[in-house]
Amino acid sequence: MRKSAITYLAIVSACCMTARAAHAQMTIDVSKITCEQFRTYKVANPNYIAIWLDGYYSSKRDSTIVEVQSFKDNFEKLNDYCITHLKEPVMEAAKALLTK
Repeated sequence: MRKSAITYLAIVSACCMTARAAHAQMTIDVSKITCEQFRTYKVANPNYIAIWLDGYYSSKRDSTIVEVQSFKDNFEKLNDYCITHLKEPVMEAAKALLTK
């Protein structure tokens, strides 16, 4: 009885380790994400991508300030812009909108 319990625990542990390995981290090249992928959640939640873009362009301006309302407004502008520019890389769209 004890041997079968140990075997059972070993199998369950192996399954858990395999399940964790399946959730490996993914690397994304943001410059390759299109507006269509951005709008349709094909790569990631658009909010996460927008946060990354905001940080990227804030860094380019040597700014460490997060203006929450400005971020929300820019997110809406980017989202609206992408409706009519589905094939454009979202990073280029953001650059056009955020570096004016």
